Amino acid sequence: MRKKGESVKVISRLLDVSKSSVSLWVRDIILSVSQMEKLRKRMVTGTEKGRMIGAFMQKKRRLDMMEKMEKLGIQKFSRLSDQEFFAAGIALYWGEGSKKKREFFICNSDPNLIVFMIRWMNKFFGIKTDQLRAVVGINEIHRKRDKVVKNFWSNVTGIPLGQFRQTSFKKSKVHKVYENFNEHYGTLGVHVLKGCEFYYKMLGLIEGLSQAGALFKAG
Repeated sequence: MRKKGESVKVISRLLDVSKSSVSLWVRDIILSVSQMEKLRKRMVTGTEKGRMIGAFMQKKRRLDMMEKMEKLGIQKFSRLSDQEFFAAGIALYWGEGSKKKREFFICNSDPNLIVFMIRWMNKFFGIKTDQLRAVVGINEIHRKRDKVVKNFWSNVTGIPLGQFRQTSFKKSKVHKVYENFNEHYGTLGVHVLKGCEFYYKMLGLIEGLSQAGALFKAG
């Protein structure tokens, strides 16, 4: 079998003996160049196949875990109380909102987060859509898609296009066009008109949440 170019591993399996024994038995057999090349290709193919199977199984475990955790998260907050919703909005502004412009301004690339905050402002502070102004931030390579991008954010948020300010195009030395080019919509910043008082109210609520968290005792 070895003279025909069979590998030590295959011979070991067929004869049901250890690979070390087979190696000892065939150590004096010299394979041709073509036989060695064929063995090498088979080894590489086998290794690559093993890696692909391993990577697939790892990805499947990760996706299964993500799906499981997503279901648990949805179940956990299936009945969001007003107090939980209120605290969540403060926490989101604490992490994502502007603290320097003396106006309420939050910016993010996640449409769900932006919609969450718009609904939060309306529910707890009575802020309506006509009090909002929006600005898109996106790489300049998307300049020709400006109208498409604005339409996307307008449809998602319910903010009329007439309330969008001029798009802020970001300059970049990198001009690579990615596969998801036409599904990229940059970020959306949302302002509240005459929102200075609301801004200071938010700072006060953030401080209150911060102190409550510092004093909270885990059960």
